[in-house]
Amino acid sequence: MEEYQDQSLRGKVFRKLREDILSGVYKEHDELREITIGEEMGVSRTPVREALRQLELEGLVAIIPNKGAYVTGITPKDVHDIYKIRSMLEGLCARWATMNITENQISELEEIILLSEFHLKKASSGKAKQVSELDGKFHKVLYIASNSRILEHVLSDFHKYVQVARTMSVGAESRAEKSIAEHRDILEAIKSKDADLAERLANEHIMRVMENLHIEE
Repeated sequence: MEEYQDQSLRGKVFRKLREDILSGVYKEHDELREITIGEEMGVSRTPVREALRQLELEGLVAIIPNKGAYVTGITPKDVHDIYKIRSMLEGLCARWATMNITENQISELEEIILLSEFHLKKASSGKAKQVSELDGKFHKVLYIASNSRILEHVLSDFHKYVQVARTMSVGAESRAEKSIAEHRDILEAIKSKDADLAERLANEHIMRVMENLHIEE
């Protein structure tokens, strides 16, 4: 029971730290102090230390002996590689979704597209955030519709890794408008049961997002 609690605490600390790193709360080269984090989260240093080791395995943290743990963050090359890999996996996801999607999921995707178009036309200070969140929801429904837990997990992780860059891209109104149109085209291909077209459109959609960010290898 005690071992389970330790693992649960480690997972809690790991998820919180990873989210804070990926969302920009912690910047590159910031030091992650075990004592400070433990006090903030109400845990001992042990689950913090284990979470930091796990983050090091993911390449988000560098642990320097006798000095401490420091944020390494996501480099432009990391983002480039993730988008290249993600473009292929998103294509596979759209292909599998074409074969497995339910009517409820199709309705949910149509509603997300309509809401995205609605918020894009609003003169609101929070418009970019709303459109970005809806963009994430669209892809999340597709991940679930693929009927593959493994693919859903991998793509969800990639989505988190580039969330700052993704928000910048979707937040640009000209790109957001095109992105929503691309979502609609992907959905129409899926509804038409054209798996080849859905795969190609989903692949191209992610590549266009990457090109819009001007990411260099």
